[in-house]
Amino acid sequence: MRQPEFWWRNTLPARLAAAVLAPFGRLYGASVGWKQGRSQPYRARVPVICVGNLTVGGTGKTPVATAVAKLLQEKGLSPVFLLRGYKGKTSAALVVEAESHDASMVGDEALLLARVAPTIVSPDRAWGARIAEAIEARVIIMDDGHQNFSVAKDLSLLIVDAETGFGNGRIVPAGPLREPVQQGLRRADAVVLIGDGNPGLPGFTGPVLRARLAAEDRLHGRRVVAFAGIGRPQKFFASLRGAGAELVENYSYPDHHAYSAKEIARLKTRANERNALLITTEKDFVRLGSSEREGIEALPVRVVIEDEASFEQLLQPVFARLAAV
Repeated sequence: MRQPEFWWRNTLPARLAAAVLAPFGRLYGASVGWKQGRSQPYRARVPVICVGNLTVGGTGKTPVATAVAKLLQEKGLSPVFLLRGYKGKTSAALVVEAESHDASMVGDEALLLARVAPTIVSPDRAWGARIAEAIEARVIIMDDGHQNFSVAKDLSLLIVDAETGFGNGRIVPAGPLREPVQQGLRRADAVVLIGDGNPGLPGFTGPVLRARLAAEDRLHGRRVVAFAGIGRPQKFFASLRGAGAELVENYSYPDHHAYSAKEIARLKTRANERNALLITTEKDFVRLGSSEREGIEALPVRVVIEDEASFEQLLQPVFARLAAV
């Protein structure tokens, strides 16, 4: 899905478009509250950390989930990722095998996370949590799931793009929100702001941490042709410029875009014509076939937490529950 421009604009046409769709958005937002009220969440035998957001599209959830997992691993713990497997075809719960599964089966985020720790995709998150227990997870990390109430959470981290905030403040399809901001903030234990900006967090009194996405510094002075099919491709292009690359052309596609062979061939041709390196995100790269990947580089991006001590402090409820088990 390519996000509509009117979600992020304050022009008269944008406000009119949002107003027309607002009734549908209110119904969507109300459905989240309804699901929460009727939920009977499964209480896993191990702590559950949820890394979620309030908007559709990318905000940096997966890099934050990865940072949490690596911190736990440094503490000698064995985390397991649990996610729905967005855009994947599987309807059954399964443990991701990076060598045998592809993005069309389990989704691109699952393949990336499986490089870091065991990863389970399951449309039924409660059943997925049981599988995580069976493979001896010490901590379950839900990548996305703030609006899922089937599993009880010990810690809910809400990731917010500090630059764009909550867009026009409307709910899908009138805006980028999955639910009303205050409703979602009430369930958050902490907020992690990614990038520069100070979006309003109405009524939230918990910890607010700052973080940024950092790309590997290996492109300084290099000419690149970039393409991305993520929530906000412009953020990736900005990361390339920040890494010192000379961005000669860039191409944006809808989030989780499935590239055709013709599209990849065309991109490679343009890179050759411009005497430039063809580069994309890790999420896009794992959606490509092995033959298509030839001649394309992926740019690894990690999240850098400004206050690492405070970030680790957020995990104290998790460590406390582990000590009590």
